[in-house]
Amino acid sequence: MVVDLELHRDWHSIFDRDLDAGRIVSELDVLNRSRITPGRTLLFFDEIQACPRAISALRYFYEQMPDLHVVAAGSMLEFALGDYPVPVGRVQYLEMFPMTFVETLWACGHDAAAMSAAGNPAGIGPAVHEHLLKEAWRYCFVGGMPEAVAAYQASGRLVDAFAVHAELIASFRDDFAKYAPRVNPNAIGQVLTSVAESVGGQIKYSRLAPDFSGPTAKAALDLLVRARIVRKVAAADPSGLPLTVGAGWSRFKAILVDIGLWQSLRGITVGTEFVRGDLLAVHRGAMAEQFIGQELAAAQGGSLHYWAREKRGSSAEIDYLAVRDGAIHAIEVKSGDSGSLKSLHMLLDSYKNVAGGLVFQSGPYAALPDRRLTFLPLYSAWAAVGGVLPP
Repeated sequence: MVVDLELHRDWHSIFDRDLDAGRIVSELDVLNRSRITPGRTLLFFDEIQACPRAISALRYFYEQMPDLHVVAAGSMLEFALGDYPVPVGRVQYLEMFPMTFVETLWACGHDAAAMSAAGNPAGIGPAVHEHLLKEAWRYCFVGGMPEAVAAYQASGRLVDAFAVHAELIASFRDDFAKYAPRVNPNAIGQVLTSVAESVGGQIKYSRLAPDFSGPTAKAALDLLVRARIVRKVAAADPSGLPLTVGAGWSRFKAILVDIGLWQSLRGITVGTEFVRGDLLAVHRGAMAEQFIGQELAAAQGGSLHYWAREKRGSSAEIDYLAVRDGAIHAIEVKSGDSGSLKSLHMLLDSYKNVAGGLVFQSGPYAALPDRRLTFLPLYSAWAAVGGVLPP
């Protein structure tokens, strides 16, 4: 049973009295015209941030009706949780990511292609490789937001997915006004646009919101990160585990929650970019870096890191660091020419504990064990860093 607490604001009065779980369930039975049965019914509170008392009620569902399965979800829920007490030890948190490339293939009925993309890339033949590259390219425009995937799957038209992206971004901007006491909504909007334009590059607060102070820009970015609209990529030391992040995250990059939303914010259109068919060519590789980062986040639970070294007269940077099976891997998004991977070679020479370099590119699988390098097709990123198929 789904209870939308934003749509049914007149139902909020259910929680205004005591928070007795049995009474709440009985009243929901009447209002929703269906029976909630512990052990059989999943009670889903959607947009729970619209009714803070419902958040407090979660502990009583846990204590008084332990056999009833309850899920709560909401837009920018983190903010509501910051203002109202959460029943510690009685709530389990699950972060939902956009659908991965493999999940999107499944959703569109391409089961065989999904299994290939999630499997060993060494065994993929040229024809299937080219097909998966084309599907990955299409995914970069559809993205992984479920509503956008559903719209595209139903019609086969990219413009229908684009319409969903526009609606989602508009709803984000509408939400910004709700948090005006915390951060200027215009600053949040500027930061969101700046992050979209900065994917692939290190970020400075002074450039995120030119019309506002550095502290205001930082507060706006922190808000977007807490809302899971933006994901920070922190500079880290790869000398050992756990990956150590510099104090205060003073050096970082960022990606958007979803590549479909990213391309919408960038104003990329199907007419100007889709026909190219090359992820590595769009905005100097920013699309490919967004794609890889998004896949890594889903595979590794959200945390993203990269490596950067700056010395007088020279600098070096690796796009991402990933941990799989207790080993650190350096990740680059490149064309596949090993001779151009100067920063990657530098890191591997400097940190012998790093298991090797993973180079994501448009070409097929190839391994250079003497150089500690593995070249992987872009579409295999999720599986390569630990993505696990469901049983």
